Amino acid sequence: MVLTFTGAPAITPCTMKAHLIEPTLPDAELARPYGGREVPSAVDPGIYRSPRTEDSSRRPRTGALPGSRKARAVASTVTSRPGYGQLLRTRGAWTFLLPGFAARQPFAMLTVSIVLLVQHTTGSYGAAGAAAAVTGVSMAVFAPFGGRLADRYGQRVVLIPGVVIHAMSGLTLTALALSQAPLWALLVAAVPTGASTPQIGPMVRARWGVKLQGSPLMSTAAAFESVTDELTFVVGPLLATALCTTVDPAAGLVTEASLTLLGGLLFAAQKSTQPSVGLDGHARVERTSALRIPGVRVLIVAFLGIGAVFGGMQVSLAAFSESIGEPGLNGVLYGTFAAGNMLSGLVCGAIAWKAAPKQRLIVGYTALALTASGLWAAHSVLVLAGLGLLVGMCIAPTLITGYTLVDSLVPAGARTEAFTWLTGAVALGQAAAVTIAGQLEDRFGDGTGFLVPMGGTLLALATVLALRSRLAARPHSRTVARGVGHRVPVAVD
Repeated sequence: MVLTFTGAPAITPCTMKAHLIEPTLPDAELARPYGGREVPSAVDPGIYRSPRTEDSSRRPRTGALPGSRKARAVASTVTSRPGYGQLLRTRGAWTFLLPGFAARQPFAMLTVSIVLLVQHTTGSYGAAGAAAAVTGVSMAVFAPFGGRLADRYGQRVVLIPGVVIHAMSGLTLTALALSQAPLWALLVAAVPTGASTPQIGPMVRARWGVKLQGSPLMSTAAAFESVTDELTFVVGPLLATALCTTVDPAAGLVTEASLTLLGGLLFAAQKSTQPSVGLDGHARVERTSALRIPGVRVLIVAFLGIGAVFGGMQVSLAAFSESIGEPGLNGVLYGTFAAGNMLSGLVCGAIAWKAAPKQRLIVGYTALALTASGLWAAHSVLVLAGLGLLVGMCIAPTLITGYTLVDSLVPAGARTEAFTWLTGAVALGQAAAVTIAGQLEDRFGDGTGFLVPMGGTLLALATVLALRSRLAARPHSRTVARGVGHRVPVAVD
């Protein structure tokens, strides 16, 4: 600890008013008041002890100040291994996790339900794909604006009218399809259906950000949310397919609209855990669109590459299975891909990472690009299944790291918007990849659709490498007032 005083001779600790340059401890926060004033959590009265009284070789290197029980606690926290059990014991977590899981389940049912219903009523996969594509694009375009409104006015204010509009739009699309309406009418109804889709996943992530502000459990929460998303996208399509094929072609979309309305209202009712919108003047200065932050723009381009993997895999695996005369293998192959994703997400969340998120993101995209580049050359089921497993195992850590970076790049008042931009980027990349991969398979066949995941991940990797400096964390500063003396800098080594 080196205390440097300039321009303030004979100032004692009791009379100084100091600016504290925050230690380089990640996750440092202001803690409980000490002596009626706010002080950093790692600081105790030992800060004013003479440096000569301490053996510098024995000081904790955690960013905390020496001679303090709090310093030892901080060191223990930094080096401990965060786990899912500790995360789920976070006070108040279950109040938004359970309704959040119910509300996000319909999200994965929407596209499949539209495709099966429209294909049944029109007899055309082209019309069904067009309706699903319009829904996906409108979702990707409008979701960030909904996230920004949620940051500004509160999630509840945006969510309640949103789920009502979505339910009405989905039922309208169902009625038009059953009445043999022309394609243009279906496309018109698909726009509000997609635009009003509630972004429950980003809202849950924003609530975790409030609960775990500055905690090493943030990466565990990001992993948990990634695994939850994967579980949603495994269960949702299966449920929608079962309803449409065994009950009624319209049952999937009707159920999706009903669950969205019910789950969304239950989630909106959890007012105590939603991020606060009552900000002070200083916070209003920081309130800005997440899209204006350079690091967020880099992540958006990078997440388009992940969407390209999802979309390209869906089409290309189906085409491969059809080409070998085993269309039923499509579900097995895609299930292997999803299983790798879920497994790596679980493992990623249980690791206490020492590498910085930016370095982990570069490694993740490098591994993803390498594994995806081998897909187009695979001509056997076993090789393709193995590569699909590896690709899936690379996706979850990359997604988790990208979402974790949002916590350091974006102020709290814009995080919901940032998360929706990333979610929308995945959806947009997926919609584009489905279209491009489908055209490649129709025109050239022979696994050319797998070139889309390869191209998307290489573009994402090049973007991250070229613009990695923009992924640096936002600078933070805090002012601590003590006594009535001069303002002097206190440098903490």
